[in-house]
Amino acid sequence: MRRTVSAEWLKLRRSRLALVLSALPILSLLIGCANYYFNQTILQNEWYSLWTQVSLFYGEFFLPVLIAICCAYVCRLEHMNNNWNAVLTTPKSIASVFLAKLVVVSGLIAMVQTFFIVLYVCAGLTLGLSFPPPVELFGWVVRGWIASVAISAVQLMLSLRIRSFSAPIGIALCGVFVGLGFYVSKLGMFFPYSLLTIGMGVLSQESLSVAENSLFLATTALFTMGFSGWAIRRLRRADVS
Repeated sequence: MRRTVSAEWLKLRRSRLALVLSALPILSLLIGCANYYFNQTILQNEWYSLWTQVSLFYGEFFLPVLIAICCAYVCRLEHMNNNWNAVLTTPKSIASVFLAKLVVVSGLIAMVQTFFIVLYVCAGLTLGLSFPPPVELFGWVVRGWIASVAISAVQLMLSLRIRSFSAPIGIALCGVFVGLGFYVSKLGMFFPYSLLTIGMGVLSQESLSVAENSLFLATTALFTMGFSGWAIRRLRRADVS
């Protein structure tokens, strides 16, 4: 498993994926900070108000797209020149190939989350907000990453079966808008893309209760295991053309 993960990391060397992973968080932060700066008469809750602005663009739109891009990219090489046929005939198990890709994507998203939080804190201090930032920040980051792993499992399943690079990204965008509908209907815990909205406190910064946290962790685990198992089963039973 370790060698399979290392091989996946090697595929990302000399790629330009890092530019995308850094550009979208910076863009979302700039948009959010501009909204906050020009509306400070309305947004008077300092760090929390700034978070509502920057996380709305980042957590609701850009992060799901980043996850989809990462998943499509780590499957891109296998889809080229029928390389899947070579992968499926190696001694590596199908499960290890999928899980290695999931680990790599999860690691990339963890780096993006860390980068975004550093940007958020620096932006807040630049705008004159008093230190320290909200104590809930750590929970938003961690829950957002956990939800991202569940979404990564969904997107990997799609990218493994769809040769097109852009189609899974388009599906992710559709998932974002469907997820908003689930969130508004108070059913966000039961749709993977809505879990990101809940976990990162995008639309509501109220702390989750113990029961809500338990349900959040349970549903993310079920989505991650369920879609991972489905993808592995499909790869085992269906030929890749």
